[in-house]
Amino acid sequence: MLTLKDVPVGATVVAVSVNGSGAIRRRIMDMGITKGVSIHIRKVAPLGDPMELIVRGYSLSLRRSDAEMISVTESEVHGK
Repeated sequence: MLTLKDVPVGATVVAVSVNGSGAIRRRIMDMGITKGVSIHIRKVAPLGDPMELIVRGYSLSLRRSDAEMISVTESEVHGK
C-alpha cells in the first residue's frame, strides 16, 4: 500500500486509512486527515521534512514520519 510519504510533489491522493495508535493517530485525524479526504502535496522542505499539504482547503505541514502512517490510494495519484 502506498503511503503519503511516497507521493510526489504536485500529486493529489485520497486517504484510505490512518495507521498507528494513540495520541499520534488522534492528532493526525484532528488535523482533518480522515478516510476519503483528498490530499494535495504542495511542496516539501529542502531537506525533505516537513511536507506542506492542502487538506480540506487549508495548508498543513506534516512530518514525513507522520505521513508514513497515512495510507493513500495508488490509483488516485495524479501529478509528476
